[in-house]
Amino acid sequence: MKKSKHSVSANNRYYLMRHGESLANRRGLIVSHPENAIENYGLTTKGAEQVMDAALKTRLSSDTVIISSDFKRAKETADIVSSVISSNDAVTLEPKLRERNFGDWELADHANYETVWQHDINNPSQSQQNVESVDQVLDRGLSVLTVLDKKYTNKNILLVGHGDVLQILLAHHHNINPRFHRSLSSIGNADIRSLAKLELAARSPAA
Repeated sequence: MKKSKHSVSANNRYYLMRHGESLANRRGLIVSHPENAIENYGLTTKGAEQVMDAALKTRLSSDTVIISSDFKRAKETADIVSSVISSNDAVTLEPKLRERNFGDWELADHANYETVWQHDINNPSQSQQNVESVDQVLDRGLSVLTVLDKKYTNKNILLVGHGDVLQILLAHHHNINPRFHRSLSSIGNADIRSLAKLELAARSPAA
C-alpha cells in the first residue's frame, strides 16, 4: 500500500459511528452513489430506534463535535444523536465521509461486498468493477481527520458514516494494512467505536 500523504497527530478523541439500519440494509442492496443515497434510502423505524438507543447509552456530552456523511442514512443518524445529547452545535455534513463507492455493483445484492473485500486483500489499489479502492477511501478519510485536528484541540469528535470507510480508518490507525480492514470486528448498525479501540473479528474454527 502506498504511504498516505496525510498524518494525524490525534489532538482530539475520535469516535466512529455507523448509521442505523437503512432501507438499503433492509432490502439487501448496495447503495453508494450520491444520486441514490443523498435523498433516498434513509433509516428504517428499527434503524432510528437503534440510533436512539445508542445515543442514550453513550457518554458523549453536548460539546461533542458531530461530523457526518451527507448520505441520508448517516445524516438522519447524526441528527438523532445530536438531539439526544443536546449538542451545542449543528451537525456538519462532510462528503468525504460518504460510503465507499462500489462502482458497477450499485443497487446489486449486498452479497457482492464479499467479492470486493476479497479483491481488497489481493490489492488495496484495486478498482475492479469501478469500485473505489481501499487507498482512495483511506486518503479521503484521513484528510477529514487532518483538517479536524488542525481546527480543534482536546475535543470529543463523532464521525458518522459507513462500514468500509470507518473500518479502513480503524485498520490504518492500529497499523494494520487497510486491505485487511475486514479482519476487524464489523461495525454494526448504530455501533459507536473509539478510534483508539481495536476489536478483531472472531476467527472461524477452521482458520
